[in-house]
Amino acid sequence: MNKAVRRSGGRAVGRGLGLVLTLTACPPDRLTAQRPDTIRAHAPAAPAVLDTTKFITPGAAAWRSLVLPGWGQAASGHHVAGALFATWEGVTIMMTLRAKQEERYLEAAAPDAVPAKRQQVQDWLVLWIFNHLFAGADAFVAAHLQDFPKELKIEAGPAKVTVRLALPR
Repeated sequence: MNKAVRRSGGRAVGRGLGLVLTLTACPPDRLTAQRPDTIRAHAPAAPAVLDTTKFITPGAAAWRSLVLPGWGQAASGHHVAGALFATWEGVTIMMTLRAKQEERYLEAAAPDAVPAKRQQVQDWLVLWIFNHLFAGADAFVAAHLQDFPKELKIEAGPAKVTVRLALPR
């Protein structure tokens, strides 16, 4: 029984090897996936015309982000940055409130630990204020860059840095 299993296993390997050799013995001259794309080469390039009526002014974007961080970025089309500023705003608010609550608890339980907790409350409060100011500045810059072309690509190689910018014709 053991010999029969070995024989059939050897036959399967031999057949598989024969099939691989047969298929690779005479490959086609040109593969279909390697043909050049001729459609894109002949298509006329449409001029890129920006609709600047929907742009927000830099001052309005800065004020929006000073009121609610991330609002100015979202209004100028930078949605990821807006979401990050809004998320960080929530984190700093919650951590400031939590540290303040812990400070009130420590005032009754361990008065000697209150100065360190008060410093932590101040640190979170500073981060909260900094987030507001930085979000306003970032929204101001983002509003100035609304019409900047999105086709800018920067590639870094071992000995060079390449910057490509697609300009409208």
